[in-house]
Parts: sequence; C-alpha cells; structure tokens
Amino acid sequence: MSVPCPFCYLPSDRIIDSNDAGFVLRDAFPVSPGHTLIVSKQHVGSVFDLTAVDRDLLLRLLDRAKLVVDCEYQPDAYNVGINDGVAAGQTIPHLHIHLIPRFNGDVADPRGGVRWVIADKADYWSTR
Repeated sequence: MSVPCPFCYLPSDRIIDSNDAGFVLRDAFPVSPGHTLIVSKQHVGSVFDLTAVDRDLLLRLLDRAKLVVDCEYQPDAYNVGINDGVAAGQTIPHLHIHLIPRFNGDVADPRGGVRWVIADKADYWSTR
C-alpha cells in the first residue's frame, strides 16, 4: 500500500498563497525561520515535466513568497532549490521549490551554498 502524497492531500489552512499552477506553504520541517515551499498543483515529480507557462507561474509565486518572507523575517540572503529526482535527494515525488532564508552567521562559512550537496566537490576556492 502506498502512502498518499502529502502535497496532494494538504489541508487548505496550510496554504498561504496560490495561483493557477501552484501554491505556497511554510515547510513543516524548516531549516531556517521562514523556510517556504512553492508546490506545483500538478502531481509531477520534475520541474521538466511542466509547461513553460506553469514554470513561469511557479516562479511568480516564488517572487511573491520572497516578498512575504522579506517582511516577516528580514533575511540577509536566500537559497532557492529543487531536489529533482531520488538521486538529487527528492523524498516527496511531487515538484516543490524550496525558498530558504539565510542569515549572516547561520553557518560558519556559507560559501558554496547549494554546491555542498556533494560536499567533496563543493570547495573550489581553497587549496585543499
């Protein structure tokens, strides 16, 4: 028996914004204050399965979500990411974009950002 997709059966009170292609909610397991998800209304696993119009609409939600997080949390920067496929770390096979607010000092050395998904290759700036 398969587990129902948590994004397909999400309680409506979790949704903080939406448009024709997707919706916005706060991550249930945030890695930083304001960690937000932009989720496709279509149950597809990959951003590459969307039409250009739907991708554009999701990016419009991303822009709007950033403005809200800017006002509520005043982050110093952001990581924006999509885990697209199991090998990339995707654990829920339903397309969603992470908007992760970053704050000065939240990690000792933030250089490399998303490059750290493959830690042995992330640091290209030192003489390791």
